[in-house]
Amino acid sequence: MKLTFPIVIAGLLAVFSSCAKIEHKKIDDPAYLRVFNNLNYTVSIENKDEEQPFLAMLIDPETDTSGMPVSAAIVGDFLDQRDGYAPPYPSHVGSSNSFKNPEYPGKESVLVGPVLNGFDLSSWAQIPSGKHRVMFMFRPVNNTPFFQLEERLKKKVLIDTVLQLDSHEVYTLHILQKNFRTKKNGMVLRQEVFHKMPLSDSMIYVNFYNMSADGFADADISLKKRIPQSGLLMFGVKDVMNVWFSLFTNDELRNPVPGYRFRYMTSLRQNNTSNVVQPYYSFPLFAANGTDGIRTTAWQRISLMVPGMNPENNPYNDQAPAEVLGNYAVISCYGNGTKPGFERDILTVPNMIVNIHSGTNNPQSFATVNTIEIVNGRAYLTTIQRKYPTPIY
Repeated sequence: MKLTFPIVIAGLLAVFSSCAKIEHKKIDDPAYLRVFNNLNYTVSIENKDEEQPFLAMLIDPETDTSGMPVSAAIVGDFLDQRDGYAPPYPSHVGSSNSFKNPEYPGKESVLVGPVLNGFDLSSWAQIPSGKHRVMFMFRPVNNTPFFQLEERLKKKVLIDTVLQLDSHEVYTLHILQKNFRTKKNGMVLRQEVFHKMPLSDSMIYVNFYNMSADGFADADISLKKRIPQSGLLMFGVKDVMNVWFSLFTNDELRNPVPGYRFRYMTSLRQNNTSNVVQPYYSFPLFAANGTDGIRTTAWQRISLMVPGMNPENNPYNDQAPAEVLGNYAVISCYGNGTKPGFERDILTVPNMIVNIHSGTNNPQSFATVNTIEIVNGRAYLTTIQRKYPTPIY
């Protein structure tokens, strides 16, 4: 059948419109914002009165006379519980596997941050600096955009506040359960400083937060969700824990890198209200002897122990999980986050050292800046990296 001219033109217009580049309005004086939903509970018979932890973020919303939002300058919709790993690149952009967004900006097509002091801020969204009204709304778990929902489904306010975002500052916003008994929720807005620090390209940096809800650690085990992948951490950890660091280069625990067996790092205190940036601790990218200065197989193990416990003679190594009761937990940073077969009762996240094809090296190892955040029986790793040379094939 011969196509007529109008049909051909229509078809071409459809193709070009589907491939059209999205143009974003330039923001002259931005701040940079990244948002995580740390409400990691599941609604079941036991807590059926809680709202589903699935959110919409509205920045500078317009509301009607009843206070219901009808539009917003910026919308971060379908904000799901965060992933266990936030990599040093925007891994969710363009993903159509699900309508759910594990962080903001995540899948959102928005202007993102630049390379600032060498650090890649493409996982942070640009937001006009200044004062903003910010609302977080509970929403049903479906793929209907927030403002297309029925009116009765757009009235469940989680947070309604005003935030000051200063020019060219970097912010991470956390939605949290504040109290495990009362189920009170809230948020913490942290102004990051890693891009202002004199950090070395030859060192790995990490800091730690325990942002668990008040009362979670001491609550009865029967009230805590079973999270097998969290290992012993599923029970939470006490409000004060010592952090011990070990470094290994192979798949067993008998031969750590010399000088890196149970090295004390810090005392970790539970706090879900402070926005103070915790100190960074460091170790060399090429700490192991015999490396070629290009790649390393080193991986990390974080041991959390109550004060007074001797890491060299841990009495809980052979105890059943139910007897640990928050006194001991381990986080391994290994491979791509797959639990190694020789470990048990261990939560595993990806290696803090990024190994990637770069230039002519495949792979090459790169230093990073990392944050480990513990929230109600889970641990989350966020990794930030400087720009690295693109692969040469």
